[in-house]
Amino acid sequence: MKGEKMAEGRKQRAQPLQMEEIKKRMSHVKHKVVIMSGKGGVGKSTVAANLAVVLAEMGRKVGLMDADFHGPSIPKILGVQGVQPQVGPTGIYPIVAERGVRVISIDFFLPSSDSPVIWRGPLKMAAIRQFLSDVEWGELDYLLVDLPPGTGDEPLSVMQLIPRIDGVVIVTAPSDLSQYVVKKAVSMANRIGVRVIGIVENMSGFVCPNCGARFDLLGSGGGEKISTETGVPFLGKIPIDPNISSDTDQGTPFTLRHPDSPAAKVFREIVERVVKAVEGGSV
Repeated sequence: MKGEKMAEGRKQRAQPLQMEEIKKRMSHVKHKVVIMSGKGGVGKSTVAANLAVVLAEMGRKVGLMDADFHGPSIPKILGVQGVQPQVGPTGIYPIVAERGVRVISIDFFLPSSDSPVIWRGPLKMAAIRQFLSDVEWGELDYLLVDLPPGTGDEPLSVMQLIPRIDGVVIVTAPSDLSQYVVKKAVSMANRIGVRVIGIVENMSGFVCPNCGARFDLLGSGGGEKISTETGVPFLGKIPIDPNISSDTDQGTPFTLRHPDSPAAKVFREIVERVVKAVEGGSV
């Protein structure tokens, strides 16, 4: 019992020190943007990874923190899965991916890609604090945080721990179900007092490459409808492109491999709108 009390005392003393370290690290990051969704299966991580790469192509120094502990996919999408981070005197060094994007993910620390993370809330919150306090992010223009679906422990922890968050980008699909759940994400951000930068509608229709006909496979206009109902800006509609899936499987960002595609053009437009909303003025 005495040992448990001593351990708890050390933990209580350690957290204020850790919070100070978080403030110190984040003071070197100009803008912090959270990518979230109300539900899974909308391609949020793919959107987050490609937004990071496009930002880097625009000349920004970018970090990407994968806060999805149960389904970390950012390393796979960016082609750095299996790489081991190095630890130096100033902390853990993030892995450098395409275009210099600095990445940290629990996936880097697992024994294998098949290893599950079976954690309750307190362990996940401790890991988020460590990613923010112990990772040597350096000087960044943007830190993007890819959250797991929903409005649980991880989104709440990130929004409360990161000082001066610029805002949240919410990813949805065109379906009615996605619209219903995404409204909860908007409400969560509003309650916590975090700005919603805008809504991205992913998988928004498929255009036949042969005949040019458009097929709304998952519905139509969901993101714009939520935008109108909530007063949140609408950032853009990313069309379905089979190459997005194949590029993700191969670990190459879609926007780099197919820069002239209609979907890549939309990605760039979305990033330009985010930059304008966050930085102000022209891009």
